[in-house]
Amino acid sequence: MKKLTIYIDGASKGNPGPSGIGVVVCNDRETIKNISSYIGNCTNNVAEYTALIYALQEALKLKAQTLEINTDSQLLARQLNKVYKVKNQNIIGLYNQVLHLKEAFKKVSITNIPREENRGADKLANQAIEGQLKEQCSLAKGRAESGRPALAGRKVRAPGDSVVGN
Repeated sequence: MKKLTIYIDGASKGNPGPSGIGVVVCNDRETIKNISSYIGNCTNNVAEYTALIYALQEALKLKAQTLEINTDSQLLARQLNKVYKVKNQNIIGLYNQVLHLKEAFKKVSITNIPREENRGADKLANQAIEGQLKEQCSLAKGRAESGRPALAGRKVRAPGDSVVGN
């Protein structure tokens, strides 16, 4: 595949909070791959960059040469198009990783699109979060029904990253 059009989105329930990414990979207007992945707790901006990294890695696997990346994140698009500088320490490493991955392609364009045009990737990102939250609720419910405390045997992070419990 020479040219791919990719739609990306990162979502966070809270900022920071449980987060997911969504990627829709298209070839000649046909969807060839959907990616939906829970990525843990992070900020929305970290989720947006992570979605782009997943997209670039998938494009490498598909041996693409030219990419049209579409995102509803104005910040990500402007940072990667060198309109804005990256100042946030949580983003600099991800930004540098994206620049490194971009070198593998002949051309990569990153376009900021309206949210309405990015519904597919948005849906995938939110499904990843909802799936993880449902699984966590299910596990907690199962423990409660078994008479075991929901956090029995698990380490709990306290403020300052000290470990409380076993």
